Amino acid sequence: YSTKRLRDKERNSFSIRPEIHNILIGLCLGDIYIDKQAINARFKFEQGLIHEAYLLHLYDLFKDYCGTSPKKNYNRKPKPQTGNINYSIYFNTYSLPCFNYYHDLFYINKVKKVPLNIGELLTPAGLAYWAMDDGGKHNNNNFILCTNAFTFEEVQLLIKVLKENFDLNCSIHRPKKDQYRIYILKDSMEKFRALVTPYFHESMMYKLTA
Repeated sequence: YSTKRLRDKERNSFSIRPEIHNILIGLCLGDIYIDKQAINARFKFEQGLIHEAYLLHLYDLFKDYCGTSPKKNYNRKPKPQTGNINYSIYFNTYSLPCFNYYHDLFYINKVKKVPLNIGELLTPAGLAYWAMDDGGKHNNNNFILCTNAFTFEEVQLLIKVLKENFDLNCSIHRPKKDQYRIYILKDSMEKFRALVTPYFHESMMYKLTA
């Protein structure tokens, strides 16, 4: 990696490969943050230190778009409820013109949204990275996608896409007022595992085990 400052010509030379595009769509439905302070957008990746292997896997995928290697964050304040400190590991990409598409697709007035054309964009690879990034098993019978930041209508759209694109049966659960999660139902778990397993990182396979 290099810490040099890119010239405009260099920034404009970057492009997104189709396999990276599919992964980014899934990550954007998860926890990834797209920051756009000026002209160009950048991706900010962060995971708890317990998921260091997965974060390093993401860095390996995106290192060509980065100027620095991953760093560990030891400066987090203790959680008020437990007093525990959750250390994290993170990296940021360069700010690049090729990332503006994703910022414009997923953000309105700095608020993340679900694109209306998400059905045209979400692939099995995207579903896998969405699940790794912001999902987990529930009682060994279901899989939860944590869509708490999206509106009820957006979650309904995602459930429609999961059915139409992958024939997955899902339901909506509300853990708190105005927060909604997607449950992939037991009768679709075998199909879900078959779809995403080829793309799952080994450190995240525990999320798929029955």
